[in-house]
Amino acid sequence: MPLDPRLLEILCCPACHGDLLERAEGLHCQSCGLLYPIEDGIPVMLIDSAKKVAL
Repeated sequence: MPLDPRLLEILCCPACHGDLLERAEGLHCQSCGLLYPIEDGIPVMLIDSAKKVAL
């Protein structure tokens, strides 16, 4: 289930404040490469829960 576009407009990466891109795996920061999971339709915006993925 895709996130509301209005929510994506206001969310940013908690680590570097970069823009986020919605992917099937979660929200991907285009600046630092962290991937934040989405659990039950809710983004988990905790740095400790994020995974580093290739940019």
